[in-house]
Amino acid sequence: MAENYDLVILGGGTGGYVAAIRASQLGLSVAIVEKGKLGGTCLHRGCIPSKALLRSAEVFATAKKGEEFGVIAKDVALNFERVQQRKQGIVDQLHKGVQHLMKKGKIDVYEGHGRILGPSIFSPMPGAVSVEYNNGDENVILVPKNLLVSTGSRPRTLPGLDIDGELVLTSDEALELEELPSSIIIVGGGVIGIEWASMFIDFGLDVTVLEYADRIVPTEDKEISKEATRILKKKGVKIVTGAKVLPETLEKGEEVTIKAEHKGEEKSFSADKLLVSVGRQPNVEDIGLQNTEIQVEKGAIQTNEYYQTKDSHIYAIGDVIGGLQLAHVASHEGIVAVEHMADQNPHPIDYTMISKCIYSNPEMASVGLTEDEAKEQGYDIKIGKFSFKGIGKALVYGQSDGFVKLIADKETNDLLGVHMIGPHVTDMISEAGLAKVLDATPWEIAHSVHPHPTLSEVIGEAALAVDGKAIHN
Repeated sequence: MAENYDLVILGGGTGGYVAAIRASQLGLSVAIVEKGKLGGTCLHRGCIPSKALLRSAEVFATAKKGEEFGVIAKDVALNFERVQQRKQGIVDQLHKGVQHLMKKGKIDVYEGHGRILGPSIFSPMPGAVSVEYNNGDENVILVPKNLLVSTGSRPRTLPGLDIDGELVLTSDEALELEELPSSIIIVGGGVIGIEWASMFIDFGLDVTVLEYADRIVPTEDKEISKEATRILKKKGVKIVTGAKVLPETLEKGEEVTIKAEHKGEEKSFSADKLLVSVGRQPNVEDIGLQNTEIQVEKGAIQTNEYYQTKDSHIYAIGDVIGGLQLAHVASHEGIVAVEHMADQNPHPIDYTMISKCIYSNPEMASVGLTEDEAKEQGYDIKIGKFSFKGIGKALVYGQSDGFVKLIADKETNDLLGVHMIGPHVTDMISEAGLAKVLDATPWEIAHSVHPHPTLSEVIGEAALAVDGKAIHN
């Protein structure tokens, strides 16, 4: 049996289902093939469940400090079973919402594993999809005019660090913990590793982070990394940078032990569990790429700026193409791809305009170039910084650590980058993102009157500081 569509999407994660909705808006007939649940990694094994746990950890840590706010709450305790129930309730509610959107958009959803076919009786070009149903029904063939590959990614691991789901975990297994251990080692101090470190320290665990680079969150501005290190260490996280983990030294017993090379010597680390957090790997296997002209380099599908592969009617977006592996990036890549195949002449994405967020406690967020990147690109720069310690609302919240840093071109006054660490900065970075899109200058940002008392005042002050005019320094 064969079904014809204008567009078939392989993978119903954030990128895939958003692309499907946009295609439906443009009048295309659309089908999604998803072997798991609609919403993909972000909704079920990433963004949403991890942030739900982070929020519970933040509330627990705040409750233990209640006396600082004049709130006496004795014997504050954590019910981790309830924490997990709350997380799952949020995920389930959002999952139902996505399912509703598919029905509203008249988007057909095939629950099964899809594989791309080569030229056949169904299509003279590669791109038809054979769907192996989850329930064992006979395969169906979907024949699209265009195909969009949005199969996402999975946690990467290190050779020799076998994931057993008991002592050695990835973020997938960590999200399903039924009870918390008393201690954990986190291999990898990037975005995901630091979010987990923050969560676990706020839940009261003994936490050690082993990072191969010379600083945690090495993709962020150096000053952000330095401040994050200071704050997390103050909270009790043990951070070891320049640590080369030796997977062959892994020992399992009642606890897990592993060694790492650090400053020329081997050091041993032990904890109840070990979390491997060394990035994510595109899902390119067993989807039929060998039947196409699609090129894969360093594990990721190669595309042009409109996300076309070597087979021009086959597009690919999201984690499977590498790049910025962020849900909001996948969504916008999907919109661009669909609008391109529908001859809507979309603008290619400028990735320097993409805001990035780290939902640890403290939060971090950024858009544009870091200080080092700006210098490497030859800019003569000027910088403005302002601390949350000078912001009344931050003191009211009891969270005055951190700062906002603006980087501008000294010659043109153009905004090059904005970097934040502190309370609720993931909610404030969009102002900086809009400023980048509109090519705003620090002067223009400073003259947008920020209401008082709000956390956003820190952005206005940092913008003034670029030219030495901050008021509350």
